[in-house]
Amino acid sequence: MQFMSLRLRTRITRAVIAAAGLLVLLAVQPESARIVEAAWARAGAGGAAGTGAAPIPIARTLVLSDQARRYLTLQYRSYPTEFMGCMLGEFRGHSVVVWRIAPADVEPAQSARTHVVPKQSCEEAGWSGTVGMIHSHPDGQNCWYAFPGTSVLTSDGQSFVHQPYPVDAIMCGDRVVWISRDMAERQLSAVGPRELTASATPER
Repeated sequence: MQFMSLRLRTRITRAVIAAAGLLVLLAVQPESARIVEAAWARAGAGGAAGTGAAPIPIARTLVLSDQARRYLTLQYRSYPTEFMGCMLGEFRGHSVVVWRIAPADVEPAQSARTHVVPKQSCEEAGWSGTVGMIHSHPDGQNCWYAFPGTSVLTSDGQSFVHQPYPVDAIMCGDRVVWISRDMAERQLSAVGPRELTASATPER
């Protein structure tokens, strides 16, 4: 009887754990969906609510100048921790052209191999014409804005949703993975002049 009671308690415990896991999963996915919907609304209906600001345009192409590519390559080779930069440029049609990348204001203690946090915004740091932020993943891994096969945003995806800029990018080895307000991931070569993928989500 004691053995049967122990088995029953074990089954009940497993069922409770499974139910709790399912509830966590269901709670996370709708939240991510709400975040994506907020990004869509901001892209389509314009800036902050009630401000009447112009809509944030959706970029289909990201163009990096030679200076921007050199900066990214040098920074990526130099730092074992994540670095962050302000992409300075302009919109041209459906393209964001990045003329240069300026260093973000980051405390050394706030830069590690898996995260980087700026002390202040690019504008507060004195950079005007910012079209987006870029940071690196030193190991060249996990360069995505949503977890593979899901719509659940990573910390990078959630950070982008709360930024005012039209694009965001991750330096990932020899390529740059980037995202616009349509929440579609794209990538381009960090060393060559041509974009690898213009509109499709890259393979993960």
